[in-house]
Amino acid sequence: MKIMWSFLDKIPYAILIIIAVLMLLAPFKPMPHVVEKLIMLKNGVLTKPIDIFDLFYHLIPTILLAMKIVRDVRN
Repeated sequence: MKIMWSFLDKIPYAILIIIAVLMLLAPFKPMPHVVEKLIMLKNGVLTKPIDIFDLFYHLIPTILLAMKIVRDVRN
């Protein structure tokens, strides 16, 4: 666990923010996957494992950014 936190501490905020924004907006046309998957989740049709994985994959940088912010605020 300590290795994960030290790895997260080494990532600069600027890089993490850029990656998080790009992953949230990818693909740019016709609709970002995160928006599409969240609509599917709201409608109750997000059932395929590939769709759930895709949502998680696009949210990983945002989750890491949130973890880094929470960790820095606590310290």
